[in-house]
Amino acid sequence: MKNKILICTLAAAVVAGGLTATKIFAADNSAAMTPRGRILERVAERLNLTDDQKSQIKTILAGQRDTLQPQLAALHEARENLGTAIRAGNATETSVRAASAKVAAAESDLAVERMKIYGKIAPVLTDEQRQKIAAFEQRADEFVDNVIAQISSGLGN
Repeated sequence: MKNKILICTLAAAVVAGGLTATKIFAADNSAAMTPRGRILERVAERLNLTDDQKSQIKTILAGQRDTLQPQLAALHEARENLGTAIRAGNATETSVRAASAKVAAAESDLAVERMKIYGKIAPVLTDEQRQKIAAFEQRADEFVDNVIAQISSGLGN
Protein backbone atom coordinates (compact mmCIF):
# COMPACT_ATOMS: atom_id res chain seq x y z
CA MET A 1 0.00 0.00 0.00
CA LYS A 2 2.86 2.38 0.83
CA ASN A 3 4.37 1.74 -2.61
CA LYS A 4 1.09 2.71 -4.28
CA ILE A 5 0.95 5.94 -2.30
CA LEU A 6 4.58 6.69 -3.15
CA ILE A 7 3.99 6.02 -6.84
CA CYS A 8 0.87 8.22 -6.87
CA THR A 9 2.79 10.98 -5.12
CA LEU A 10 5.64 10.75 -7.61
CA ALA A 11 3.25 10.85 -10.55
CA ALA A 12 1.49 13.89 -9.12
CA ALA A 13 4.83 15.59 -8.54
CA VAL A 14 5.93 15.01 -12.13
CA VAL A 15 2.67 16.42 -13.49
CA ALA A 16 2.67 19.37 -11.12
CA GLY A 17 6.33 20.06 -11.86
CA GLY A 18 5.50 21.04 -15.40
CA LEU A 19 3.02 23.58 -14.13
CA THR A 20 5.29 25.18 -11.58
CA ALA A 21 8.55 25.13 -13.50
CA THR A 22 7.65 28.20 -15.49
CA LYS A 23 6.91 30.23 -12.38
CA ILE A 24 10.08 29.10 -10.62
CA PHE A 25 12.35 29.68 -13.61
CA ALA A 26 11.20 33.30 -13.73
CA ALA A 27 12.09 33.89 -10.08
CA ASP A 28 15.20 35.77 -9.07
CA ASN A 29 18.57 34.08 -8.67
CA SER A 30 17.84 33.06 -5.08
CA ALA A 31 15.59 30.35 -6.55
CA ALA A 32 18.69 28.56 -7.76
CA MET A 33 19.31 27.55 -4.15
CA THR A 34 15.98 25.71 -3.88
CA PRO A 35 15.70 22.07 -4.98
CA ARG A 36 13.48 23.11 -7.89
CA GLY A 37 15.93 25.88 -8.79
CA ARG A 38 18.71 23.30 -8.92
CA ILE A 39 16.57 21.12 -11.19
CA LEU A 40 16.09 24.05 -13.54
CA GLU A 41 19.82 24.71 -13.48
CA ARG A 42 20.38 21.06 -14.47
CA VAL A 43 17.91 21.46 -17.32
CA ALA A 44 19.73 24.60 -18.45
CA GLU A 45 23.02 22.69 -18.30
CA ARG A 46 21.63 19.74 -20.26
CA LEU A 47 20.32 22.12 -22.89
CA ASN A 48 23.68 23.90 -22.89
CA LEU A 49 21.94 27.26 -22.58
CA THR A 50 24.22 30.21 -22.93
CA ASP A 51 24.12 33.03 -20.40
CA ASP A 52 22.43 35.15 -23.07
CA GLN A 53 19.75 32.50 -23.63
CA LYS A 54 19.14 32.20 -19.89
CA SER A 55 18.80 35.95 -19.61
CA GLN A 56 16.40 36.15 -22.56
CA ILE A 57 14.25 33.29 -21.19
CA LYS A 58 14.12 34.82 -17.71
CA THR A 59 13.05 38.13 -19.23
CA ILE A 60 10.30 36.42 -21.24
CA LEU A 61 9.05 34.53 -18.18
CA ALA A 62 9.23 37.56 -15.92
CA GLY A 63 7.02 39.38 -18.43
CA GLN A 64 4.45 36.60 -18.09
CA ARG A 65 4.44 36.52 -14.28
CA ASP A 66 1.32 38.68 -13.96
CA THR A 67 -0.54 36.31 -16.27
CA LEU A 68 0.79 33.06 -14.82
CA GLN A 69 0.31 33.77 -11.12
CA PRO A 70 -3.50 34.15 -11.25
CA GLN A 71 -3.79 31.15 -13.56
CA LEU A 72 -1.70 28.97 -11.25
CA ALA A 73 -3.73 30.21 -8.27
CA ALA A 74 -6.98 29.41 -10.12
CA LEU A 75 -5.74 25.91 -10.91
CA HIS A 76 -4.72 25.32 -7.31
CA GLU A 77 -8.09 26.55 -6.04
CA ALA A 78 -9.96 24.40 -8.58
CA ARG A 79 -8.00 21.31 -7.49
CA GLU A 80 -8.69 22.06 -3.84
CA ASN A 81 -12.39 22.47 -4.61
CA LEU A 82 -12.40 19.17 -6.49
CA GLY A 83 -10.89 17.41 -3.49
CA THR A 84 -13.50 19.01 -1.26
CA ALA A 85 -16.28 17.96 -3.65
CA ILE A 86 -15.05 14.37 -3.70
CA ARG A 87 -14.88 14.16 0.11
CA ALA A 88 -18.17 15.97 0.74
CA GLY A 89 -20.73 13.94 2.63
CA ASN A 90 -23.36 14.91 0.09
CA ALA A 91 -21.11 14.35 -2.94
CA THR A 92 -22.84 13.47 -6.17
CA GLU A 93 -21.60 12.59 -9.59
CA THR A 94 -22.91 15.95 -10.80
CA SER A 95 -21.07 17.96 -8.14
CA VAL A 96 -17.79 16.12 -8.73
CA ARG A 97 -18.11 16.49 -12.51
CA ALA A 98 -18.76 20.23 -12.12
CA ALA A 99 -15.70 20.65 -9.90
CA SER A 100 -13.63 18.53 -12.27
CA ALA A 101 -14.75 20.66 -15.22
CA LYS A 102 -13.40 23.73 -13.41
CA VAL A 103 -10.03 21.98 -13.01
CA ALA A 104 -10.06 21.13 -16.71
CA ALA A 105 -10.89 24.73 -17.64
CA ALA A 106 -8.06 26.06 -15.46
CA GLU A 107 -5.63 23.52 -16.95
CA SER A 108 -6.78 24.47 -20.43
CA ASP A 109 -6.19 28.17 -19.76
CA LEU A 110 -2.74 27.40 -18.42
CA ALA A 111 -1.92 25.13 -21.38
CA VAL A 112 -2.76 27.94 -23.79
CA GLU A 113 -0.52 30.31 -21.84
CA ARG A 114 2.29 27.74 -21.84
CA MET A 115 1.90 27.46 -25.62
CA LYS A 116 2.21 31.24 -25.96
CA ILE A 117 5.28 31.30 -23.73
CA TYR A 118 6.89 28.46 -25.63
CA GLY A 119 6.23 30.40 -28.82
CA LYS A 120 8.29 33.25 -27.38
CA ILE A 121 11.04 31.04 -25.97
CA ALA A 122 11.46 28.66 -28.92
CA PRO A 123 13.15 31.26 -31.17
CA VAL A 124 15.78 31.79 -28.45
CA LEU A 125 16.70 28.10 -28.60
CA THR A 126 18.63 26.19 -31.22
CA ASP A 127 17.07 23.31 -33.16
CA GLU A 128 19.12 20.88 -31.08
CA GLN A 129 17.86 22.42 -27.83
CA ARG A 130 14.23 22.21 -28.99
CA GLN A 131 14.80 18.54 -29.87
CA LYS A 132 16.25 17.93 -26.40
CA ILE A 133 13.17 19.50 -24.80
CA ALA A 134 10.94 17.22 -26.86
CA ALA A 135 13.02 14.24 -25.69
CA PHE A 136 12.74 15.38 -22.04
CA GLU A 137 8.96 15.62 -22.39
CA GLN A 138 8.81 12.18 -24.04
CA ARG A 139 10.78 10.63 -21.17
CA ALA A 140 8.52 12.35 -18.61
CA ASP A 141 5.43 11.02 -20.43
CA GLU A 142 6.91 7.52 -20.48
CA PHE A 143 7.70 7.78 -16.76
CA VAL A 144 4.10 8.74 -15.95
CA ASP A 145 2.79 5.97 -18.24
CA ASN A 146 4.97 3.46 -16.36
CA VAL A 147 3.77 4.75 -12.99
CA ILE A 148 0.16 4.43 -14.12
CA ALA A 149 0.81 0.90 -15.38
CA GLN A 150 2.43 -0.04 -12.06
CA ILE A 151 -0.48 1.37 -10.12
CA SER A 152 -2.95 -0.48 -12.36
CA SER A 153 -1.11 -3.79 -12.03
CA GLY A 154 -0.75 -3.28 -8.28
CA LEU A 155 -4.48 -2.75 -7.83
CA GLY A 156 -5.19 -6.27 -9.06
CA ASN A 157 -3.11 -7.82 -6.24
